[in-house]
Amino acid sequence: MIEFVKDLLRRQQSHLSHFYNNLDAAKADEMVNFCAATPGLLVLTGIGKSGLVAEKIAMTLVSTGTKALYLPTTNFLHGDIGILSKDDTVIMLSKSGETHELLHLIPFIQKRGSRVAAWVSNPQSRLALHADCTITLPVEQELCPFDLAPTISAEVQLLFGDALAISLMKRKGFSLTDYSENHPAGTIGKKATLTVQDIMLPLDKLPLCHPSKTLQEVLPEFSEKRLGCLIVANEQREIQGIFTDGDLRRALQSQGSSVLEKTLSALMTPAALTTRPREMAWDAMKLMQKDPSRWVMMLPVVDGRHVVGLIRMHDIIHAGIS
Repeated sequence: MIEFVKDLLRRQQSHLSHFYNNLDAAKADEMVNFCAATPGLLVLTGIGKSGLVAEKIAMTLVSTGTKALYLPTTNFLHGDIGILSKDDTVIMLSKSGETHELLHLIPFIQKRGSRVAAWVSNPQSRLALHADCTITLPVEQELCPFDLAPTISAEVQLLFGDALAISLMKRKGFSLTDYSENHPAGTIGKKATLTVQDIMLPLDKLPLCHPSKTLQEVLPEFSEKRLGCLIVANEQREIQGIFTDGDLRRALQSQGSSVLEKTLSALMTPAALTTRPREMAWDAMKLMQKDPSRWVMMLPVVDGRHVVGLIRMHDIIHAGIS
């Protein structure tokens, strides 16, 4: 069974490589330009699996800053065609390009002054010939053993749709702020909006200590604050380093009780990673995970060199952006 699945995946990869290797880049660019020149809506439609893909692409377009809409093909002829204007483009997805319902629609769409774009896998199809702009999405063969069930054909439609959405997104200069406004809730919204200062521990809760202090002197502060670290700073609150509970365990194992008489300047990690209050919390987490062999669980937050807070991996996960 494992070999069967591996063979299917190899065939799928081969079929998708055929798509990428044979897609006409100039025609793809022409389709992107055609859609970008649409002042109104991009209305996507299709029958069956193509309709499901069209709906997903429409949702991706909307979330990345393009005015788009999915309409089931049959709905056009039962009143919904009234939404179309001369500023709009209808994008029709069809592997064969001979889908009767789509072909039947074209005259009615053009009568309203709207344009028609066709995504087909048969360049000689009637849909390709009657559309105002056509892209051929090469399909070598479906993954289905009977070459019938829409598998590779649906996948290439989706791949091209995603490429179109991101191309239009870049052309519009769609920013992270724009993206966050389109995703105000959930993980995506938090990644795009939550800053370090929103979830960091403030200065009054931090275990700060001077580098000249001995470990024995600072252990009460270390235990009381229960944050798993000491931030080492000078009189001006400029960061000098960090000392963690991991550092404490390693020092006790290697040096025994004599480590209690050593100063923090001798025990701390001087080149501590830091972040800034206005950095995105998502970026702070990526910095903490930069070394996959040793994640950092807490970051001092600094303004210039001055300590202003501390952000922990625990706080980031609790905020729901991991």
